[in-house]
Amino acid sequence: MSIDTKEFRRALGKFATGVTVITARDEAGVHYGVTASSFNSVSMDPPLILWSIDKGAYSLEAYRKAEYFIVNVLGTGQVDISNRFARKGEDKFASTEWSEGIGGTAKIDGANAQFECRTWNVYEGGDHLIIIGEVLDFSLRDGNNALVFYNGRYAVPEPHPIMLPVDEEVATDGRLGKHLLYLLRQALSAYCNDFYPRLSSLGVNDKDWRILTLLADRGPLNCEVLARRVAQPMEHFEDTLSGLCERGLVRIKPTKEAELSDEGQALSQRLLAMADDYESRLLNWLEPDEMDTVKAGLTSVIEHLKGRV
Repeated sequence: MSIDTKEFRRALGKFATGVTVITARDEAGVHYGVTASSFNSVSMDPPLILWSIDKGAYSLEAYRKAEYFIVNVLGTGQVDISNRFARKGEDKFASTEWSEGIGGTAKIDGANAQFECRTWNVYEGGDHLIIIGEVLDFSLRDGNNALVFYNGRYAVPEPHPIMLPVDEEVATDGRLGKHLLYLLRQALSAYCNDFYPRLSSLGVNDKDWRILTLLADRGPLNCEVLARRVAQPMEHFEDTLSGLCERGLVRIKPTKEAELSDEGQALSQRLLAMADDYESRLLNWLEPDEMDTVKAGLTSVIEHLKGRV
């Protein structure tokens, strides 16, 4: 039976995995790191884990001979680290914050979990080597989602809807349930409650989101105008804007206009792409003309009400 390698890889991509960086150190003190999603548990007693490395990898011999290695499980805010250690030909540790772990091996700061291992055994596995490690120590951080790789791209884990607690049943009958204001408010609340938590995967919150995407869409804006358009009290707005400036995402021009930096523009485009993707997946049960009708109807309501104010 002949296996189509490309399709086989696509099929494997349907299995969601976490993302790790495996670090090691050779006898000369040189540090190595490689991004891997092949990490898995093997045994609880003794505590064993495994991962695999391509036989064509530049660092193959370093991992084959290493007495110790560390599995760094990445969080959603560490996409750049994952990408960095997946590339070749650069000093990956120069721009990465880390500390020394077992045997002087690098522990990457901010990882969700870390497993410090002694190499237990190395097995042949086709075009890969399967490396089994005995866990000698481990650590974990709560309150941060793990970075996930699924269907050929990074993803963010979230609770399955069936597991979410239901506080109350939304009224959809009677006069109130059919009132436009009530429906709009419920739709907005449900949309925001589901979408805004996803922003943390790019290191922003809903207040940051409003400023960044508005500046990306409209260009530089006077700070007072911007505050009104994002519907934030000036005190809160100034705190949010100050934070974005400190992060180098926004700068204030001498004309008191706020504008995006190159880094802010790049992040804003990612946020807008994320919003487009979320909307398309959320409303994929609507036909394109039905979606256009919904948006056109809402736009008409907005313009009509603006004319009355």
